[in-house]
Amino acid sequence: MRLTGFIILTIGVLFDLFGCIGLIRLPDVYNRLQASTKCVTLGTCLILVSVMIFVGGAATAKAFLTGIFILIASPTAAHALSRASHKAGISLWEGSVCDKLEEDKK
Repeated sequence: MRLTGFIILTIGVLFDLFGCIGLIRLPDVYNRLQASTKCVTLGTCLILVSVMIFVGGAATAKAFLTGIFILIASPTAAHALSRASHKAGISLWEGSVCDKLEEDKK
């Protein structure tokens, strides 16, 4: 059981690490939001699962509720930030293929 917890913890930390690297390396705000939201949400939830495995008891309920909050709040916040960035006129990276929000406006 502890080995499973360590494996899940390691995968969660790696996802968080990849999300942070994507936050630094990707070219524009929209790509950065995608990397940070997807990787960090999954990574943090996996870390919380490992906490549930290791600690147990009341910490399991707290970790579960925190995971539910992260699964709801993180994508919602990323969507709001990207929509506000688009409305503020922040341009996409020149290598972007399409802009669906701009197409929907027309």
